[in-house]
Amino acid sequence: MKKLIENLPEFCLSHWLLRIPIAIVFIQQGWMKIPVDSDEAASYDLSVLVWWFVAYGEFLAGIGLLLGGILTARWLYNEGFDWFGDMITRFSGITMCCIMTGVIWIGEPESLWDVILYDNLHVFLWVGGLFFALRGNRT
Repeated sequence: MKKLIENLPEFCLSHWLLRIPIAIVFIQQGWMKIPVDSDEAASYDLSVLVWWFVAYGEFLAGIGLLLGGILTARWLYNEGFDWFGDMITRFSGITMCCIMTGVIWIGEPESLWDVILYDNLHVFLWVGGLFFALRGNRT
């Protein structure tokens, strides 16, 4: 069994299978909020300034997640951009975690179990953001 596992090829680009869907969700959600509308912000009991940060944070975090991966691609490999792409990926992941934490808090769940059991999408996006914040481009 060990020999069989050792013979399996390594797919070093598997992080794109997680990176692309998460980026698409954040870009799409941010794009839907632009231009920033004060009435929409008021419907969530948020100020326009906070709503502005949410809208552009979601959009730019998705773009940053893609850009960070592209800047460290082997066909574009340049040691000067390697650390920069990693930094963009990590910052985008932190931004995603912050936004998803706010989204979960606004829902005012009764317990942690309510979040884990019934708010699957936001938990998935939070964990995906945390993954890229902690691992960067070393995936």
